[in-house]
Amino acid sequence: MELAFIPSPSTGVIHLGPIPLRGYAFCIIIGVFVAVWLGNKRWIARGGKPGTVADIAVWAVPFGLVGGRLYHVITDYQLYFSEGENWVDAFKIWEGGLGIWGAIALGAVGAWIGCRRRGIPLPAWADALAPGIALAQAIGRWGNWFNQELYGRATDVPWALEISEGPNRVAGTYHPTFLYESLWCVGVALLVIWADRRFKLGHGRAFALYVAAYCAGRVWTEYLRVDEAHHVLGLRLNVWTAIVVFVLAVVYFVVSARLRPGREEVVEPDVRPGRGPSSDGEGSAEPAADAPDAKADQADRTDGADADAEAGAADAKDAKDAKDADAEGDGPKADAAADDAAAKDEPQDSADADQTPSAEAEDAAPAAKKL
Repeated sequence: MELAFIPSPSTGVIHLGPIPLRGYAFCIIIGVFVAVWLGNKRWIARGGKPGTVADIAVWAVPFGLVGGRLYHVITDYQLYFSEGENWVDAFKIWEGGLGIWGAIALGAVGAWIGCRRRGIPLPAWADALAPGIALAQAIGRWGNWFNQELYGRATDVPWALEISEGPNRVAGTYHPTFLYESLWCVGVALLVIWADRRFKLGHGRAFALYVAAYCAGRVWTEYLRVDEAHHVLGLRLNVWTAIVVFVLAVVYFVVSARLRPGREEVVEPDVRPGRGPSSDGEGSAEPAADAPDAKADQADRTDGADADAEAGAADAKDAKDAKDADAEGDGPKADAAADDAAAKDEPQDSADADQTPSAEAEDAAPAAKKL
């Protein structure tokens, strides 16, 4: 007799009038919202714009649901297309049956479409969403608890899962593999968050770490399950799938780190590091507009300095001529030289006077711009 066990719900659906509220569907929906929420926070922290993750998720989630269902139906076709079965049940997604491998594969196609429309690199978006996907899986696994499915071998451990009699199941206590995988996915999410902060993972490596870590856990939880499945060389098909995907994820992680080390500096085309989002481009246009004004001011100052230097040289020459004339005792010539010097000084003085307002205008220009 078991001293303790985890009870299963008597039903996986509650009817609100004519509307059925299914626990499995609620777990999937809550998981999606958590993934988008966390992914959005991580995307903003990487320099992206708020709402981008949700916009791309509009493409990724429907594709992922279709892909997950297709993988389940293809790999467990006997449940829907064998003699005595109703093939229409293949469309009843609310009754359970989503393959994570198909969900990630086809969901990536939807995400690629959304990223391409926004001009965003898919690996950067996947890195931001990776721990959120792991948490979504952790929440979604509780949908299997509502449906009393995907449990492990019979056991009498204190945390055994109680299963009631029903279609395709025998009453008893079993390993709660849904709980094992749920806890494992939480650990994967924490691992990815820590590694991303510690090593600044980029170019899809955070997502590759999530995939590899999840596959490592899926191998042993899948080994405990007793539900019907196809076997290849004595192992369940999902075990082989997890092994192959694990190897691919590790290879990608290593090769990517060598070819593209570090993290993306810009994740959205209209967002620059340290500048924040710019919807109309004014932030980048102002420096370009100020550049010609600065060049013009510099040119004016240079021209003014050259003119002053030339005028100074002319005055020095006139003064020297006048001094020479005085030294020779040539009074009329000295007077004429002095008159010429005075005549040349008058235009220069008037020019200096004319330049003074322009200099004040130049000083006032920045103040006007500030106003």
